[in-house]
Amino acid sequence: MDRKTHLMCPSAEPDGAGATLFGVVLGTPERPETAYLEEARPVTAELLALADPVAPTEMFRFAARCIRTGCAHYDDARDTCRFGEKTVRLAPVVVHQLPRCAIRSSCRWWYQEGAAACQRCPQVVRTCAAGSTEVGRAADPRVA
Repeated sequence: MDRKTHLMCPSAEPDGAGATLFGVVLGTPERPETAYLEEARPVTAELLALADPVAPTEMFRFAARCIRTGCAHYDDARDTCRFGEKTVRLAPVVVHQLPRCAIRSSCRWWYQEGAAACQRCPQVVRTCAAGSTEVGRAADPRVA
């Protein structure tokens, strides 16, 4: 089977296929920063309950199998994730030394964009009330 079929989305919902927890969102709502876990953890009901009263995707970073054509960010013609691509193009670098990451070896953004994605990834939060406008634009599938 092609390696690309096993790639993980680093901005997934916790109920995605093969979902794992790989980071905890710290910082402020305006400047979130992911603290990466040494090892990815399975998603459990108990883990999700820890986020209450906010959405788990505000507090945690989840990875799940990239669903490719089932995702609004996926460009089938180029076999790429436009979210990862736009994050590299639009969002500022927030780390110069690549953080340890439990999913890097299977991460779609790493596979596709390399270190440039990892330098921006800590500021990406699936559900964020504030955050940077650049990441917000990258996350919007309507933005080219």
